[in-house]
Amino acid sequence: MNIAKYIEHTLLKPGATDEDIKKLIDEAFEYKFFGVCINPNFVKIARKYIDEKKAAISNSNDMHDVKLVTVVNFPLGTNSIDTTLVQVHEAINEGADEIDTVVNLSAIKMGDYKTVSDEIKTIKGVCGKHNLKVILEVDLLTRDEIKKACLNCITAGADFVKTSTGFLKNGLGATTENIRLMADTVARRGLGVKASGGIRTRVQAIDLIQAGADRLGTSSGVAIVKY
Repeated sequence: MNIAKYIEHTLLKPGATDEDIKKLIDEAFEYKFFGVCINPNFVKIARKYIDEKKAAISNSNDMHDVKLVTVVNFPLGTNSIDTTLVQVHEAINEGADEIDTVVNLSAIKMGDYKTVSDEIKTIKGVCGKHNLKVILEVDLLTRDEIKKACLNCITAGADFVKTSTGFLKNGLGATTENIRLMADTVARRGLGVKASGGIRTRVQAIDLIQAGADRLGTSSGVAIVKY
């Protein structure tokens, strides 16, 4: 199985540096990962560095594109919609290829799925052709809430549903059970599923892909493909 093509090589920790981001991108090119997922303050430098790397190998037989993914309304999902839209505009203008946003968890817990759907639809309207992934933070939701949130992502026009931010201290993150639930809910309707949170081994990665994951968000990409 070519696991590398599923991986969004991820660095979202506080305190990351420009050099850390460049190393992440170097590894993504070396191991032919799908892309990198980084915080929005690094999008501009990452776009420039990725484009320079692509130009340098444009005449080689080893051509590979690395997609640039960033996060908004992250990690709590508590921004106002106006603040989130500003973040999306800025990220896309600075060169992001895809946007990962945290769903309005408070609205889900209050059963206000109209707000959930309306906000996702509005964000997707700004994203346009750029993929929008909606992070559900599944460890905070019941199975019924996960399913309803997925259905709202479908009607609102999102491109992917995603398990987790990876920021919950005691969260399980991506599990095969949750991936199956999400994939069963959205796959026939054309949405992808991104597994993220606690993916550290090749065995985990394979299990999640077989359960229905189309992407893997992980900071352990190199270890997963090497061992």
